[in-house]
Amino acid sequence: IKPLIDSSLIMMDNMRLNEGEKLKEDILSKLNEIESLVYKIEEIADTVPNTYKKKLENKLKDLLDGIEIDEARIAQEIAIIADKSAVDEEITRLKSHLNQMRETFNEEGQIGRKLDFIIQEMNREANTIASKSSDMNMT
Repeated sequence: IKPLIDSSLIMMDNMRLNEGEKLKEDILSKLNEIESLVYKIEEIADTVPNTYKKKLENKLKDLLDGIEIDEARIAQEIAIIADKSAVDEEITRLKSHLNQMRETFNEEGQIGRKLDFIIQEMNREANTIASKSSDMNMT
């Protein structure tokens, strides 16, 4: 009976290794998708101050029809909004977490808890980006 148990354990171990490899491939593929989204968010985030400036100027022109607008005040308001909606730190951390995930897959031993922790951190950064942004394309 011992040989039967040994061969069953070997088969089970091989199945687990095979399943782990398939999961690894799937997760790495998803990381690539996430990374491309992060780069898109980064591109959009760079345009937010100018977009906001144009919207603000148009609203003010409509509201203050004919009254001159103080450009310095508009620049100040834009700077305040840009600071509140800046997501470059979160983007940098997200990129770092993506790299950590990839590196973790090259480690020996159990990596599940470490991956879980990194995913939680990625989720925090994504939530922060979504709450800071008013642009639908970033959320």
